[in-house]
Amino acid sequence: MIPATEREALAVLAEVCDLSPDVRLGQLFAHLGFLGEDQTGRSLWDIDDEQLLAVLYHHRAELSARQSGTAKQALQPAAAGSAVSQSSTSLEAAPENN
Repeated sequence: MIPATEREALAVLAEVCDLSPDVRLGQLFAHLGFLGEDQTGRSLWDIDDEQLLAVLYHHRAELSARQSGTAKQALQPAAAGSAVSQSSTSLEAAPENN
């Protein structure tokens, strides 16, 4: 039987995989190893399951925030582009008035 912490870590790992579909599993493990060392000072080999779970939750939160930020950024260029086109239209209209 899989302990509850391991089961939870696997569930969060699946969510992290869903949030980063372009990342291969091996790349994700390597990345989690770097994050684990940064957050705990221990290598992936030595991280306790609870610590790994905390690393997974932290990474999932970062990925979710990044996707939310990407969605917001995707809206901003369109708004900025319309502002630029409006200002260039008014600049083009100004010489005609002279």
